[in-house]
Amino acid sequence: MRLTTKGRYAVTAMLDLALHKNQGPVSLADISQRQAISLSYLEQLFAKLRKGLLVSSVRGPGGGYELKGSSDAIFIAEIIDAVNESVDTTRCQGTGDCQGGETCLTHYLWEDLSEQIHSFLEGISLDDLVAKSEVKRIAQHQDRKQLNLSKNMSDIGETNELRIPANTL
Repeated sequence: MRLTTKGRYAVTAMLDLALHKNQGPVSLADISQRQAISLSYLEQLFAKLRKGLLVSSVRGPGGGYELKGSSDAIFIAEIIDAVNESVDTTRCQGTGDCQGGETCLTHYLWEDLSEQIHSFLEGISLDDLVAKSEVKRIAQHQDRKQLNLSKNMSDIGETNELRIPANTL
């Protein structure tokens, strides 16, 4: 099966957004930090997600991204489709030229499997994932980790002032 990091990261970022939707707009920097996805890559993905009408951006201080609709109405297949990703189990990316330019014996089996996977993902909403206890546990761990990191960075900023002894001036 071929589902590249683009599709995986898009789903991960959207799930992060759904998990934090009650906190107002979520910055890409926060998603980047929690999910270990580069900020520039998230910017590219969110441009496509915005174009696909799955998220909206909020500008200004405290800005970020919000889900465009309800998390129970956004399905995983929509996210993957919005970033121009496909779930493809064929060797030929569905073109039918898998065996020296011709269709192989199992082409239609793998093509049917691709359709089944897409149908499966059409039935799973962000809300379905948010409701899973494993997802909640992982999200809580990530939030604690991010909070500790932010606190540590704040402590470093307070204690690492440049101090020049008076007798050297």
